[in-house]
Amino acid sequence: MGKTIRMTTAQALVKFLNQQYISVDGKEFPFVEGVFNIFGHGNVLGIGHALEQDPGHLKVIQGKNEQGMAHAAIAFSKQQLRQKIYAVTASAGPGSANMVTAAATAHANNIPLLILPADTFATRQPDPVLQQLEHETSIATTTNDAFKAVSRYWDRVQRPEQLMSALIRAFEVMTNPATAGPATICISQDTEGEAYDFEASFFEKRVHYLDRRVPTDREIEGALARIKESKKPVIIVGGGAKYSQAGDMLRQLSETHEIPLVETHAGKSTVAHSFENNLGGTGILGTSAANKAIDNADLIIGVGTRYTDFTTSSKTAFDYDRTKFLNINVGRMHAYKFDAFQVVGDAKVSLEMMAKELGNYRASFGSQLSEWKKEWEQERERLHNVTFNRTAFKPEIDGHFSQEVMNEYADSLKTEYTQTDAFITMNDTVEEGSIVVASAGSLPGDMQRLWETDTENTYHLEYGYSCMGYEVAGALGAKLAEPKREVYAVLGDGSFLMLHTELVTALQYKQKINVMLFDNSGYGCINNLQMSNGGGSYNCEFRDADHNIMAIDYAKVAEGYGAKTYRVTTRDELIAAIEDAKKQTVSTLIDIKVLPKTMTDGYGGWWNVGVSEVSETEAVVQVAQERTEKLQDAWKY
Repeated sequence: MGKTIRMTTAQALVKFLNQQYISVDGKEFPFVEGVFNIFGHGNVLGIGHALEQDPGHLKVIQGKNEQGMAHAAIAFSKQQLRQKIYAVTASAGPGSANMVTAAATAHANNIPLLILPADTFATRQPDPVLQQLEHETSIATTTNDAFKAVSRYWDRVQRPEQLMSALIRAFEVMTNPATAGPATICISQDTEGEAYDFEASFFEKRVHYLDRRVPTDREIEGALARIKESKKPVIIVGGGAKYSQAGDMLRQLSETHEIPLVETHAGKSTVAHSFENNLGGTGILGTSAANKAIDNADLIIGVGTRYTDFTTSSKTAFDYDRTKFLNINVGRMHAYKFDAFQVVGDAKVSLEMMAKELGNYRASFGSQLSEWKKEWEQERERLHNVTFNRTAFKPEIDGHFSQEVMNEYADSLKTEYTQTDAFITMNDTVEEGSIVVASAGSLPGDMQRLWETDTENTYHLEYGYSCMGYEVAGALGAKLAEPKREVYAVLGDGSFLMLHTELVTALQYKQKINVMLFDNSGYGCINNLQMSNGGGSYNCEFRDADHNIMAIDYAKVAEGYGAKTYRVTTRDELIAAIEDAKKQTVSTLIDIKVLPKTMTDGYGGWWNVGVSEVSETEAVVQVAQERTEKLQDAWKY
């Protein structure tokens, strides 16, 4: 046995985290930036004490909600292109259970996150301890078993020496592009404080190499053959393209060979919006331009995409008699989707290899691309200037309120401002290079269709899990990742009510974020879903016991925390608020009162949702019948 260092399990954990480095394209830097924490029993006397004594280079940030701080850690890693992480630790029982939703968010988005939930006693002698669950089937089952379904790697440490293999395996998973996601290491609370003679070599600097996987010659030759056989190929730019930093190659390939680019939420801002062949978001929340390109395609080239239902319009976006698929992905599972020809490799490297061999190939869209893009730009301008009419207003969405109800909202919220006008005004007013963060509700649709940026990696949307409450915490994480940029959390009142407490953390640590709160007094997105599928407006509006629309002063809430706040009901007021917010050094919140049913909708695509086949409402039955017919055209794999 070589040289040893006697320390507790928790001290060994902290020392190990300080020595983990990552190497990307020859550049080497620490992989673990810091630790978010909410201390309680089970972690305060172990991990908490170890951090108090010697955190090393780790930044230690006190969270306000376990799920919220974990979302901030996810956003930090996402904004850092998965090349850095924060660890998160919480107390045993509900504190740790509160991070399960965040773990699922990281898993769905393939974002590395180190989760350190406190656990019950390894000795079991004090059982049942405070907040411990008891199961008749097994005394070994604890709250932390819930993390198994939402972790890429899961382990439980009940002896100090187990820590070594658990951490090495966790870091292998987190630094592997094909498996990147949450790693959960549950440490029994008595074990955290137990001493052990750890091998000194365990604490030596360890470099994890983020090597770019090179596809085989067979894969490249097969991909080239399929592209050259096609006349109208379309590239879907997914999150894997962004993490690979393949933007320049995508632009070069598209420009040289006249292949249009369409974007998923995760892929947006990989290539500049102004690039002539970038047609914007695709799928259910896509632009008319992107969806027309997909509709005409005979080859879909998926670059780093998971092909979620919003991207594929529930697998009905493609003509399977005409369209073939070519997938480039570091994950073999994703490369296999749609029975595609698979190129398992790094996006940037794969595209570079293809570009060298495509020669004089040109797609045959001709002038269609510029025509489609111009049509969409005109539509965006129209949406910017939609105004409310108290006698004959026609909402964009299918399934809307009566004029009487719309007028009621206008009176209650004291606004006639439309969401599309407010959103585009925001886009036009913030500085180029600002980071915009969103996740849930109707705003992701507006984001995907309407947000324009020419700055790489400034569009930050969590839509793998579409987790309400991610937005404010995510903005904090993005700000920690890029402190010199203005960061805007874009969210509805429903998401704000769900979770916004990391606004306090942003204020506490002087990390300025801007909260753009679109208040239409309800869960507007889901209200649209129920009404557009034949139902009524049921339990999604925010009405009080007397059925009056609730008009909440969210600016006053944030003002109480110490933020600079604004109240907005017109375009001029919004412009003035954003301009003033730019001058502030403290976090801001702009309370924007907008009318419901004034978001974007309907530029192609269909979403497969469960609809009641038996109902007293004839319209619901009709939608169910239409769904059955539509499913006959859906892809079966």
